[in-house]
Amino acid sequence: MDDVLVTGLGALSPLGTGVDAFWRGMHAADTAPVRVPDPLARMDHPLMYLVPEADLPDGPEEQDGLPLGRGSQFALAAAREAVADAGLAALPGPDASDAASEATDASGTTRAGLDPRRVAVALSTGMGDTDLHEGWWTGGAPASGRWAPAFPLASVVGGWFGAQGVNTCVSNACAASGYALSMAADLIRSGEADVVIAGGAEAYSRVALACFNRLGAIDPERCRPFAAERRGTLFGEGAAVLVLESAAHARARGARTVYGRLAGAGWSCDAYHPTAPEPSGEQIERAMRVALREAGAGTGSGPGTESGSGGLGFVIPHGTGTALNDVVESQVLDALTPRTPLYSVKALIGHTGGAAGAFAALAATLVLHHKTLPPNVPVGTPDPECAVPLPSGSAPMTGAYGLVNAYAFGGNNISLVFGEAAA
Repeated sequence: MDDVLVTGLGALSPLGTGVDAFWRGMHAADTAPVRVPDPLARMDHPLMYLVPEADLPDGPEEQDGLPLGRGSQFALAAAREAVADAGLAALPGPDASDAASEATDASGTTRAGLDPRRVAVALSTGMGDTDLHEGWWTGGAPASGRWAPAFPLASVVGGWFGAQGVNTCVSNACAASGYALSMAADLIRSGEADVVIAGGAEAYSRVALACFNRLGAIDPERCRPFAAERRGTLFGEGAAVLVLESAAHARARGARTVYGRLAGAGWSCDAYHPTAPEPSGEQIERAMRVALREAGAGTGSGPGTESGSGGLGFVIPHGTGTALNDVVESQVLDALTPRTPLYSVKALIGHTGGAAGAFAALAATLVLHHKTLPPNVPVGTPDPECAVPLPSGSAPMTGAYGLVNAYAFGGNNISLVFGEAAA
């Protein structure tokens, strides 16, 4: 099967606008949550890692007459950057001008080599544009007089770009963007698409933050995965988007940058409890093993996995800061990938919910591209039950692969393996 390459990256995060700001923030390793600017956030811990006010997208605030919420605006901003980074351009739609239509031949293929019917979108979110609806609940009818769906992210991005292939929005909680990226790879490998705009977006939701406060799952200070004093998670917002492309298509159009490849994926579901992980970790281990085997990557515990040998070089864990999740994942990683260093994205920008897997994938791709593992954000004394290495300093990357984990309520698990771009 054709390799699935990463040819474009886009991000909007608590670290600012763009992928460069995200990479700089990974190295600075210095962030903190803020109080949400919502007077109706009447809860014990109204804290989040928010996109800075100065970096909020200018718009559009509606598409085809329908209002767009914060999630859709974030997704669109990150997608625009990723598409431009990939050297692609939005495609002429059915109502395009004559000049734009002239750029398309009789087969429907643009002069840039893109067939809009073979461009797909797979985006994810946990809460979508719920902020619009929350505003309507407390402030009356929408100003435009138009109702809008809560989960339009994929159709918003697909409509902007002119993608006429599959446009799907995945929303199976905090594993969602991992699943979206895996689905994107499947669309390419099955021959259904040449290019997929994939990733996830999440924005502040009063309801979501209140629910986690009621569950007692919010840390009153910061997101502290694997720390002895952790007391829950803390959420973040933003969007991370990757352009995935078949190797054959990327070569044919002369893609200017290849950041890496999505080399393997593994899904599982432990179906143990609505919110708690299954204590043995059997199913999350299964997902990791399947992804590593599909990628042909070592686990760090056998032959062919030493420094520079092409094995697994790092892990970006799910690690949310909640008590059970961190212990179970640590035990599996300690057994399966011993001594392999971890990089915690959530300690940097919080738990971005339905976008968490996409942010982890973005970070993994940047580490592989720059061949450097940034320092972890200090989280305090490690939990002795979480025997995983979290390096405090920047270091050259060893190995040729990075493992990404994303888990969700309901026992939804996914692992992805990203590899270096072929020489």
